[in-house]
Amino acid sequence: MNNCDTGIKVCYCGNEKVFPQILLSVISLAKYSSAPINVYLVTADFTRINKKFIAVDKEKEKILTQALRKGNPQSQATVIDATKTYEEYLGGSKNEKSKYTPYSFLRLILPKLGIADKIIYLDADTMCCSDMQEFWDIDISDYEFAAVRDHMGQHFFGKDYVNSGVLYLNFNKINETCLFDKGIEKVKKKWLCFPDQTVLNKYGKHILRLPRKFNEQRSATENQTVVKHFCQGIKWVPFHVYNIKQSERQAVREKLKIDFFEDIYDAYDELQAQYGFEKVENEQS
Repeated sequence: MNNCDTGIKVCYCGNEKVFPQILLSVISLAKYSSAPINVYLVTADFTRINKKFIAVDKEKEKILTQALRKGNPQSQATVIDATKTYEEYLGGSKNEKSKYTPYSFLRLILPKLGIADKIIYLDADTMCCSDMQEFWDIDISDYEFAAVRDHMGQHFFGKDYVNSGVLYLNFNKINETCLFDKGIEKVKKKWLCFPDQTVLNKYGKHILRLPRKFNEQRSATENQTVVKHFCQGIKWVPFHVYNIKQSERQAVREKLKIDFFEDIYDAYDELQAQYGFEKVENEQS
């Protein structure tokens, strides 16, 4: 394990397709947090499942690190290819072709990668709205993980049902209780509607449930919300399902009424012009 006590440790899991979202999220981390941040982007080659499931290029470390160092010159990004580890523990899973890509299951093998003793896991479709130090300073010594209740799921699965898109993970406790090992076994052998989220809720016995500002799944306020999660939502009047991501700039402004990411979009555009990767336009949902 990396036992360095300095700096905030944050992990994302994903492929080349969601790299623009991850970069936007990383820029937001650097904007609000002055402490050193170590970002780990865990990726894998799943082209055997889908030809579009391409691992993030190791060269993307440069872009992520440059973005992070706008906040602190000691910050660093590391891209980790976990293809072999995934295939060893989860290859052939019953859930590989569910509506959730196998990249979401990479969370379950994080203890096998020896990254850190504790880490904040963020889905690609998240943005920071204030300093992550507040999140990092929460004491999770006695817990497997900390999470926020799922906005919709708590109405269907019980008031304590949590969302797995933002997690503060304590690997020492997780290894002690074998939580992720149980999760790996279940996800590999049985089809589940919400695979890893289901097993975390079912087998997690030591969960610290946090205020919604640490995983705000609806509205967001700068310097009050800590993490905004751009997950799927429902509008009841008139009824419709929406799934607006932070990369959809015009929809974020006009439909979600969030207008404080403009400098983050500008920073993304500067990096895009420098390195020539995918643009994020003012597309609509």
